[in-house]
Amino acid sequence: MQGRRARITEDDLELIKARIDGITSITPIIFSNGANNQIQYGSQITATQLSGTTYAYQDVGGIFMQNGRFLSDSDNNTRRRVAVIGEEVRNNLSLPDDQVGEFVKIGDEWVRIVGLAEPRGQILGQSQDNYMVVPFSTMRTLSGNQVEPDIFIQLSLRDISQTENIRNRITVLLREAHDLDAEDDDDFQVQTSEQLASTVTSILGSVTLVMGGIVSISLLVGGFGIMNIMLVSVTERTREIGICKAIGAKRHQILLQFLFESLVLCMIGGFIGLLLVYGIGLAVAAAINLPEAYVPVWAVALAFGFSAFVGIVFGIMPAAKAANLEPIEALRFE
Repeated sequence: MQGRRARITEDDLELIKARIDGITSITPIIFSNGANNQIQYGSQITATQLSGTTYAYQDVGGIFMQNGRFLSDSDNNTRRRVAVIGEEVRNNLSLPDDQVGEFVKIGDEWVRIVGLAEPRGQILGQSQDNYMVVPFSTMRTLSGNQVEPDIFIQLSLRDISQTENIRNRITVLLREAHDLDAEDDDDFQVQTSEQLASTVTSILGSVTLVMGGIVSISLLVGGFGIMNIMLVSVTERTREIGICKAIGAKRHQILLQFLFESLVLCMIGGFIGLLLVYGIGLAVAAAINLPEAYVPVWAVALAFGFSAFVGIVFGIMPAAKAANLEPIEALRFE
């Protein structure tokens, strides 16, 4: 029993075009997988994100041309074997500076490059320039017309304030088109850019929360370590404390002395930690091609502040123990 898998179809696309007002651009997108992701030029082969779309994607996806032109409606209507590539594909295939007119091989098919898009950089370490775009109908042919493709629909609106309203109208329209009952869940998903941003923010917030918990445990363990070190120091220097008190040192002076030592110890540890974190950040950024690590001044101040706080809180007990020693007993300590 194979079952039925829900898909967005070209009929859904035409329905949205006809029934939803306020759309400035709308385009279907098919993403390839498998062998079709391998692009060859001469002896050079590279893997890229291959997709099929229409002329409207230039507006919806914010594509600007560096060289040549974007796909046209004529390319799509005639299933022309043409493609637009990103900057990273050009570099990986060692294409000439004027790559327009060059032929590359997708699987067993040859396509002609008609344009090179402007570079868009990276997002979270992922390149936004490693892609190739061919006409939608051409992509259908490359994938095999007998296979029903997974279609994504991307659109832009005339009035951004109508985003939620149009989203709800599309949801109702597709539910009717897919014959879904009131109690049935949606067999599709409609996402806005705000929802995507919210999802990313939620993920980053969860990561921050987990890392905050790990850091809190580390601070607690480190604080107990500092306290134990200072207690050992007080024990080893008991006679020294007795001599200081015998020649007139006050209780608060002994307290401040050991508290200051604990504070300095934590500040040195905080400084070493900052150097290590910055160095690791640079190494990771270089390894996975992320932007150079940036440490704001407030983060440095906050790190030193936490180090000082740990030093004071966990240094109070050893310092108080040293300050409360009786001079005679301290001098007799062996």
